[in-house]
Amino acid sequence: MMKRVLLVGAVIVLLASCGGNDAPKIQDVANNTIELVLEIDKGEGFAGRLQAALITAKPGSTIAMPEGTYTFSDGLSLDVQGVTLKGAGADKTFLDFAGQKGAGEGLLVTAGDVTLRDFTIRDTAGDGIKSKGADNITYRDLTVEWSGEPSEDSGAYGVYPVESTNILIDGVTVRGASDAGIYVGQSSQIIVRNSVAEYNVAGIEIENSTYADVYGNTARHNAGGILIFDLPNLPIMGGHSTRVFNNSIHDNNTRNFAPPGNIVATVPSGTGVLIMANENIHVFGNNFANNRTVQIAISAYLEKFDDDNYNPLPRNIVIRENAYSGGGDDPQGLMSVLAAGLGGKLPELVWDGVTTWDVFTAGDGELTEDGGVVKDVNLVIHENDDIGFVSLGLGSYPLDPRKIRPSLDRPNGTAKKEPAPIKLAHDFNSKE
Repeated sequence: MMKRVLLVGAVIVLLASCGGNDAPKIQDVANNTIELVLEIDKGEGFAGRLQAALITAKPGSTIAMPEGTYTFSDGLSLDVQGVTLKGAGADKTFLDFAGQKGAGEGLLVTAGDVTLRDFTIRDTAGDGIKSKGADNITYRDLTVEWSGEPSEDSGAYGVYPVESTNILIDGVTVRGASDAGIYVGQSSQIIVRNSVAEYNVAGIEIENSTYADVYGNTARHNAGGILIFDLPNLPIMGGHSTRVFNNSIHDNNTRNFAPPGNIVATVPSGTGVLIMANENIHVFGNNFANNRTVQIAISAYLEKFDDDNYNPLPRNIVIRENAYSGGGDDPQGLMSVLAAGLGGKLPELVWDGVTTWDVFTAGDGELTEDGGVVKDVNLVIHENDDIGFVSLGLGSYPLDPRKIRPSLDRPNGTAKKEPAPIKLAHDFNSKE
């Protein structure tokens, strides 16, 4: 009874705050709960009415956008807990930001327990959808895209949850981002599944995050398919425990169109998966095909750093039971130099072979005789014998291409226990 009284009060507030034909409704939904639905009226002034609804929404309410294409000159924002924003379908409700002023996001969410579903955001000046400090968020059945040919003038990120816990990204399509299509940063307890990332610089990127499952996705026609990074000098570091499995990672041969200076600008076009300076990463059951530079690359962080708490090496990496076809036959960037010494083609798996770094760039670890710091990389390759592997044998950080000492011998590591599957309380394994 109390729940119904509160919702009736919310209806009165919304009726007072919304003009036109917008009509708040109370309707029964599953499990005998009550849902407050505000349907935004079509027509002139839609953008203003939608933002007003996002500001005045009450926790637990749903804002429903009708079928149609709607133009925006300013970004949208949501800072109310427990709100669902939904359209009539990603192929029916289009939010067009081609005329957006400034360089902000299309939609910025700064509250938790939010669900975003069933609409398309197009041609934002900045990121498509960004959520920050938004725990228990769901991105479902969305499209974020930039029109035309891939361009460094496109927004950096398509969907961009950061500094959050319990993130679900399900059935999302992103194309055209000048950094990463689907990006999760400085977060924990993450699922990215059943999604498509194409024609971005990086298709899917998990950065400085812990406990992530990335599965059932298609990463195609990006410069790099899936990236697992850990970077220095960020509020949250020490990324670990990501599983990348049962994905289709193919034809990631789009030119790298990231603006100069971006970390992803260093990713060679034609990279299937790149693991850099992260820990306890398990890559298995994926289908790799026709990534022209390399199917899987494992690397130390590429630049000098001054963060004493940062470890630039990849550690406890397990690569097992993937399928590979084509690829490695047209290496790009510095990888082409390496390939020249290997007959012009790279094997499926490439590791830079870095196991130590200069003591003056980091403050912990075991000192070697030449003043370096050593960590146990512990790389495990459990693939068929016909799957090629090369270590560049660089040995120490900072990277110096003159130190390359290639070896085809697989490392003799011991697999660390695979992280447990991620389970999220707000994941009902349903699109309803």
